[in-house]
Amino acid sequence: MSASLTGGGLPAFGAPAGQLPTAADGQAPSGSLPTRGPRPEVAVVMATYRRPDMLRRCLEAVVGQSLAGDRYEVVVVDDGPDDDTRRVVESMDAATGGAPAVRYLRNVGKGPATARNVGWRASAAPLIAFTDDDTVPDADWLREGLAAMSSGHAAASGRVRVPVEGAPTDHARMTQGLETAEFVTANAFVRRDILLRVGGFDERFKRAWREDSDLHFAILSLGAEVIRADRAVVLHPVRPAPWGISLGQQKNVVFDGLLYKKHRALFRQKVRTQPPWLYLGIVGLTGAALVALANGAPQAAGWCGLGALLGIGRFAWLRLRGASHDPAHVWEMLCTSAAIPFLALWWRVVGAWRFKVIYP
Repeated sequence: MSASLTGGGLPAFGAPAGQLPTAADGQAPSGSLPTRGPRPEVAVVMATYRRPDMLRRCLEAVVGQSLAGDRYEVVVVDDGPDDDTRRVVESMDAATGGAPAVRYLRNVGKGPATARNVGWRASAAPLIAFTDDDTVPDADWLREGLAAMSSGHAAASGRVRVPVEGAPTDHARMTQGLETAEFVTANAFVRRDILLRVGGFDERFKRAWREDSDLHFAILSLGAEVIRADRAVVLHPVRPAPWGISLGQQKNVVFDGLLYKKHRALFRQKVRTQPPWLYLGIVGLTGAALVALANGAPQAAGWCGLGALLGIGRFAWLRLRGASHDPAHVWEMLCTSAAIPFLALWWRVVGAWRFKVIYP
C-alpha cells in the first residue's frame, strides 16, 4: 500500500487550492479546484433531480450539523435543472450566511455519476462526503465521518437507517437493502486525492445504479482499505412509489454488465456468482410452450405453461415472504412477478450487447 493511501490525517488530503484550473460558469472541469476563500475540511456533495421538497429537508439537516459551519461546505448539483431547486439552494445559503456555504451547480441531465463528479471537482476540500437528496443526515454525521477518516484511510462507508413501520412493501424492502450495503453514495466519505487517482465516478453509469459499487471496487483495486464509519448515520425514509415501480427498475440490469466487465472478480465476490436461473426457467418454459403450441402439441404446451406459472408463483411468493399482504400489494406482486423475468432478461441482453460482455 502506497504512502498516499496510508499516511497522515485530514490535513494531508488532496492538493493545494489553486494548483488546478478553476471552475467556470457553474461547471467544474475535470480535477478543477476553486481558488477563492479558505479551504473547508470537508465538502458535502449531493446530486438532485427535481425533488425540491426532499432536497430542502436534506439541506436543513446538513446545515444543522454539530460541526462548525466554517469547517465544511455543501455543493448541490442539479441534474434537472429547474428554478425551484435553485431557489431552495439559494435560500439555504442565505439562511446560513455562508457558514457553511451552500453552492448550486448545474449538470443538465447527464446522470448522477456525472453530477457527483461536477460536485467534488468544484471543491478544494480534501475530504468529500457524499449523500443523496432523499436522506436526513444525523446532526453528528460529519463530525463522526471526520473522526473515522482521521487515520488517513482512503474511504469510509457510513451507516444508513431505513425506518419502516409494520410489514414492508416490496419497494420498502428494496430500500432497506441500503442498511446492509457495503458502500453507497447515500453515506460515504472519500479522500479527494483518491477520487483523483481513480478518476471519480465512471460517467457511463447513466442511472442511479452500480456507480457507487464501481467507485468502491476502483478504490479496492488500488489496494486501499474502505472502512466502516457506523457512527456517521443518515436516515433514508422510503420514498412514495407508483404502482409497478419494480418494472422500470429492471433497466438497471444493463449496468451490471459494465460493472462486471470492469471488476469481474469483485463482482463475483460481492454482487452475484450465478445467472438468475428462476428467470431463465420462466422465460424458457414460456418460449417452449409457445413453440409446442405452434407445432400442434397442446399437451406439451400445457405442461410447459404450467411450469412457467409455477415459477412465477414461486417468484411472487419469495417477494411476498415477510412483506405486506395488503390485497393491493399482493396483486401488484403477482402482476409484476409475471413481467419481471422477461424485462430483466431483455435488459440483460441489452447490457451484454452494449458493453460486449456476458455476465452472471
